[in-house]
Amino acid sequence: MEKSKIFCLCLDGDYLNKVKELGYIPVGLGKNKFSKDWTTDDNGKNISKKNPYYGEYSFHYWLWNNELKNIPDNTWIGFCTYRRFWKNINFKSDKFKDQVITEVPEAWDKYDVILADKIDLTYIKWIKVLKYGKKAFLKNPNSIFKKNRNIKFQFDLNHGVGNLDKAIKLLNKEDRDDFQKFVLKNTSFNQCNLFFCKSKKILENYYETIFEWLEKCEKEFGFNNDGYGKTRIYGFLAERFMPYWFRKNSNFLEWPILFKDLNNKNL
Repeated sequence: MEKSKIFCLCLDGDYLNKVKELGYIPVGLGKNKFSKDWTTDDNGKNISKKNPYYGEYSFHYWLWNNELKNIPDNTWIGFCTYRRFWKNINFKSDKFKDQVITEVPEAWDKYDVILADKIDLTYIKWIKVLKYGKKAFLKNPNSIFKKNRNIKFQFDLNHGVGNLDKAIKLLNKEDRDDFQKFVLKNTSFNQCNLFFCKSKKILENYYETIFEWLEKCEKEFGFNNDGYGKTRIYGFLAERFMPYWFRKNSNFLEWPILFKDLNNKNL
């Protein structure tokens, strides 16, 4: 069985025992107090204060700058959250621990990266468009047809019309045009910033690219945006860019995600 480190990102210290029972590394994010049993993003070189805007990427920044160098090569480095887990597709038990991946499957052996399965954007309800996204619809009237409800339309709908276009202009030349095509062509994307990566070189290259871009985006959007969809814009930009980048730069496999809240008493 290949080596792995699975980080479980949480916002509440009450999840500690359940995370440790799964054999995952408990990661505490946000302003809540966490005991010494938690790995947190507020020590060493960090951007912990930006967590409300970056989401889980405040931990990715910490990992990149403080811990990645200590992880042996060819170790699967993976991420889940207290509500989203990698599904064990061969489970034959009602126990939650048996339903989620705790060891790397042999099916991953030939791949560098594992991406979470895709979110289908074609089923956006029209009542949501009419209530929240009239500007997005007017900018892209062809979205009346499902096949045209692409990543760009969905981002405009939820995170500010035109913001994705502004951000893409700040990307490096190697990715700018390709990422623009990606968000216009695709009506789905691999969800929730969840991935596994076995190559430290690939992961380091990804971190260098994403954080260089997000830092440029800070000068465009700042930190005084209203509403959840705009306040956490850096995390949402990364969520669209991450699947594009790994698809372009790695040998990847998609894998299903299981939704379950660790706060659920029935676990």
